[in-house]
Parts: sequence; C-alpha cells; structure tokens
Amino acid sequence: MGLSTLVGAAEPAVLVIHGATGDVAKRWVLPALASLAHQGLLPSRWRLVGCGRGRMSDGRFRDIAEEALREFGPPGDPARTASLLDGLRFAGGGFTVADPGELPAAVRAARADIGGDPIVVHYLGIPPAAFAETARAIAAHGLADGARVVFEKPYGTSPETFEALDGLVRATFDECQVFRIDHFLAKAPIRVLTGIRAASRVIGHLWSREHVEQVQIEVCETLDVAVRAGFYDATGAVLDMLATHLMQVLAEVVLEPPDDMAGLQKAREAALAAIRPIDPADVVLGQAAGYRDLPDVPADSTTETYAAARLWVDTDRWRGVPFVLRTGKQLAEAQQNVTLVLKEPDGKGWSNRPPETVTLALLGDGQVWLDVRVGQRSDVDAAAATRLAFDVPRATGAPPLPAYAWLMLDVLRGDQDAFPSSEALRQAWRVVDPLLRARPPVQSYVPRSWGPAEANRLAAPLRWRGSE
Repeated sequence: MGLSTLVGAAEPAVLVIHGATGDVAKRWVLPALASLAHQGLLPSRWRLVGCGRGRMSDGRFRDIAEEALREFGPPGDPARTASLLDGLRFAGGGFTVADPGELPAAVRAARADIGGDPIVVHYLGIPPAAFAETARAIAAHGLADGARVVFEKPYGTSPETFEALDGLVRATFDECQVFRIDHFLAKAPIRVLTGIRAASRVIGHLWSREHVEQVQIEVCETLDVAVRAGFYDATGAVLDMLATHLMQVLAEVVLEPPDDMAGLQKAREAALAAIRPIDPADVVLGQAAGYRDLPDVPADSTTETYAAARLWVDTDRWRGVPFVLRTGKQLAEAQQNVTLVLKEPDGKGWSNRPPETVTLALLGDGQVWLDVRVGQRSDVDAAAATRLAFDVPRATGAPPLPAYAWLMLDVLRGDQDAFPSSEALRQAWRVVDPLLRARPPVQSYVPRSWGPAEANRLAAPLRWRGSE
C-alpha cells in the first residue's frame, strides 16, 4: 500500500502563503511542505504563491525559500526539494481591501498552469493583528469562494478579541473553509490517541477515574525567548501555551471517543465544555530571573515565562480527578509529556515505589510508554519499575511526519479533525477567562530549575513526573 493511499490523497491546489518571507513561513510552513515532498505526499498538480508587502522577482523568492529550507528543512532528496519550488511565484505589493497588489493575477496564472479547478488555500503566516484585514481582502477580491483559509495562533488574545475575530471570519467563510492551527493536536501520540483508546482494551480500560489518580500535562523548555522577546512579552506563557496548546491537548485526553471519527471536533467541544473555569488560586505563575534584562523587555515587566494550573473535568469518566498542567521557559529539561498516574491497588503498601503510569511522549516522532512494576511473587516489596514503549509511527505504519507537515496535508485533503473548531476555542477561552481577570502574582525562579517551588502544591500529594 502506498503512502498516499494510507494517509489520503491531497487535491490539486494553489497554496498562497501570506507573509511568505516571515518567520512562520521559513521555520514551519516551507519545511512542512518539504517533508511532504520527500514522502511523495504533495498533490501531483500544485503551485506555491508567496505574498508579501515588498516586491521581488520569482527568482529572488525562490532563493529565500531555498535558504529557509537549508536552515530549517528536513534532510532528504535534493531533487524532491527542487520540485517543491518548481513554478513558484511571488505576489508583491501587499494585500488589502483597498489594494490587492499582485495576488489575484498570480493566483489566476497559477490556476492556469495547473489546469482544471484546483482549490486555493490561503495560509495566514502573518501577525494576528492582520488576520481581520486579510480575511476581508480575500473576500473583497473574489478569492474566498471554495477556498480554504488557515489561521495561525493566537486566534484572539481574550474572549472578547476572539469573538470579534471569529464573528468576522464566520461572516466571510463557511466553517468548513476555516482551519485554525494548533500543531499540538497533530503530534503523533495525540493524533492517534482516540484510536488507541478505542482499539486497545488495556489502555482503554485504564482511561478513567476508576484507575487514574491524577493526569499531568507538561511542556517544559530549556530555551529562553531572547530571539522574540518583544513578541513574548506581549503574550506570556498563559496565552502562548496554557490557553491554547495545553487546553486542546487536555480536551483530547478527556473527550469521549465518538462512534465515527468524523465527530472528533464535536467530541473535543463537549470535552472543553465540561472543564470548570479555572480558579486563579489553583494557578502559579513564574518569571525566569534575568528575563527583564533581555532586549525589548521592560525593566518592570510582569510577563510570566512559566505557568502551572490545576483543573477539574465534570464528566462521569473524570469527575474528581485533578488535571495538573505546567509549561515554561528555561526549565531544567526539555519535556513534552501527558502522563496518567495510576491509582495504587487497594491494600498494597507500595507508596515508597514509583507509581505506575501511562505516558504520551510528544517530542520527536512520539512514543507511548507504560511504566509498570515487575517483581517476584515472594518479594513484592522489591518490585522494580520497568518501561514498555512503542513508537507511534512504527506501530501505526504512518510516515514519521512533523506536526506541521501533517496539518498541511490535512488542509490539502480538507480534513479538519486535527483543527480546533470555533466552539472549541470559545470554550477554552471560557475556562481561562477567570485567570485573565485575576492573575496571581508572578514569582521569580532560577533559570534551568523546575520553576517556582510553590507549583509543587498543585500536584501534591504526588510529584511532577517530569521532575523525577
């Protein structure tokens, strides 16, 4: 069976990258397309059009794209990388309601090159402040009909700004045309989680409050924010991670698997609707010492580089189980894990032993771990922990694509399962809104530590698994 059969074929398309010379395009979109090219998963007929404010030749844009792929792209067949850039065009002069620049003509020419009736995909790799004007311009210049539009995060920075943007988007496009990026939903273990729960009696049986003591979701980074300190200071860990990626991963963990996987978006919406609004008393915010010394960061900045929270889910499956989430910069180790800490068997005094756990490891190609105890019948006190693990791509037969490549393939196929719906984002904003209105004080922490010590109380009486 070929890969295109396994993952689904992509349609002929004209892909327009708005902000084509910006950081998002260079670091994520172009490398994702290169990954698809190396796997032979791009459409057989397609064209790439870059759009930006400046004017440049197609050749100059090709040079910029090639440079980005040398720095950020995957290793692979140079011939496939070259084919990625065949027929590449650049449409300069900006793109607004008042002035469409060169884009309409470039799209018409690209469609003529392909022939037939290819879809047009608009990827908005631009600052969020430009989302609304660009959406209006797409409609004003006749480029919305039948098109797909991809919005980067953050899709709003508060419940109010979310509603304003989403109202405009939904008035301009049908919901089936809109793809709101959250690349954590495309990480390999998250992508197959619902299927694993449905197919595996072992994991599916454990996935409830009957067996789970606590669920921990940790995204810990060792890097600082020096290269984008100005952007980060206006955002912080709550908006950058907690209100976005971590909330969507939490929804994927707690949702009820639908009978038909086409209902995954609705299942995610229902899961988010069941999460209680966050209690600011159950939140710890931190700022790495030295953060205020970075260029473009005010000397009195209170922006958090660390956030930890405890949340509760009011469903029959999860009622009473604490969900503890943490994320931060300049922490001791780079980790991205979802861990279900299992309850101790009744009457077994093994509190001095590491608990048994089920872990989804999100970094790299993705693994699922089961940490279980193994011991002699005659000496259960000496039971030791051992790890059973499998690689998701190897186990499922899917190609080991990075998250952004999966999302680009999904857009080209018209598959919205791994994209948050409007209602899912609305519910996520409802959950975090109390924190936005009443933030706890930000505590300083030592870089390359595990953040403020006070966050340990959120996981008590257990410990954060990533710190062990």
